[in-house]
Amino acid sequence: MERAPIVFESVWKKFRRGERHDSLRDLIPSIVRRVSGRAVRDELVDQEFWAVRDVSFSVGAGEALGIIGPNGAGKSTILKLLTRILKPTRGRCEVRGRAGALIEVAAGFHPDLTGRENVFLQGALMGMKQAEIGRKFDEIVEFAGVSEFIDTPVKRYSSGMNARLGFAIAAHLDPDVLIIDEVLSVGDARFQERCLERMRELRRRGTPLVFVSHNLLAVLELCTRALLIERGRVRFDGTPAATIQEYRSARPSGDEPSHDGDARITGVQLLDQRGRPAHAIETDGWLTVRIHYETSRPIDRPHFGVDVVRGDGVHCYGTNTRIDRLEIAEIDGAGHVDLVIPRLCLLPGCYSLSVAIQDTHGVRPHDVQYQAYPFAVTSERRDLGLVYLEHRWQLNQLSVGQSSVVNLNGVATR
Repeated sequence: MERAPIVFESVWKKFRRGERHDSLRDLIPSIVRRVSGRAVRDELVDQEFWAVRDVSFSVGAGEALGIIGPNGAGKSTILKLLTRILKPTRGRCEVRGRAGALIEVAAGFHPDLTGRENVFLQGALMGMKQAEIGRKFDEIVEFAGVSEFIDTPVKRYSSGMNARLGFAIAAHLDPDVLIIDEVLSVGDARFQERCLERMRELRRRGTPLVFVSHNLLAVLELCTRALLIERGRVRFDGTPAATIQEYRSARPSGDEPSHDGDARITGVQLLDQRGRPAHAIETDGWLTVRIHYETSRPIDRPHFGVDVVRGDGVHCYGTNTRIDRLEIAEIDGAGHVDLVIPRLCLLPGCYSLSVAIQDTHGVRPHDVQYQAYPFAVTSERRDLGLVYLEHRWQLNQLSVGQSSVVNLNGVATR
């Protein structure tokens, strides 16, 4: 069986907070510990901490691994271990072949060299010959959009220009693997989309990718698998949609649930057409929102409501049983109510549900849970905006003595 190009096996990485030695008394014990090997034991001493703890994964040809998690979780440390900027305290990191990497803005650039000189320098560091780099040079400069400044020292570049040039070098010098950090966030929206398209193209060619990002939609669209990292450990490993749902489920919404104790929501399930739990729904696909409830007394004529909110806070849709003129006479004890959406017309993105049980008049809530149930929408479509509108294109052509209509299939009818 062929080994995966990227292997990260039981890796631990230890750091020390404020590693400074202000006196000989501090310095000598530190040197002794390092020489004696005590620094690689599991015990932590002298402000040490584990930035990465027992993390394992592999990435095969044509696979894209997304790594998500809160700031300080250890994501960038993992990438620095992969690119050999750091050495693991324990475990094994292996990247086979030529690695294209963008870990930090301007990382690896010599500030006094021009953009042109840095392109050739980076190519040489990746093991490429000057003629190979020269064949790719114009494509790199065009992609980065820095042709006007290519002979200017990069210390004069903005962070965005540095990021564009850095990504263009990493992604165009025929890498065997590509390792990209969150630095793409400094580019504008158009450049980010071009970067994602380039990464999709490399993945289609079989290039394995590792991608760290807070842009959950980009992880959802690009990656075949994702890890959730928290405090240096893998908290969840699964499909991008499931991993994103796990991450967002644990994040505080900022609005605390509100309930009066008479009726409460005990859980919400998102189900597909076959009644199976759904982490991600296809645009135009089936979605059932199942609201489980429990009451401490009979509740007369309650109403159930659902709101859909996009990840950036845009309110996409809201409905309730009162709006739909559905009267529920009474609920008592435990049960559930289903909201069935046969065709979910949202475009790809990260969303969440707010759910509520309200009184008869829709004024006083028995229980409200704000943006507590995340989900993802996926699609092969590239439409823009918030919702998918069913449509078709039709071309009407007029010529002398006759007319024709060309439909979507390109067949003319007269």
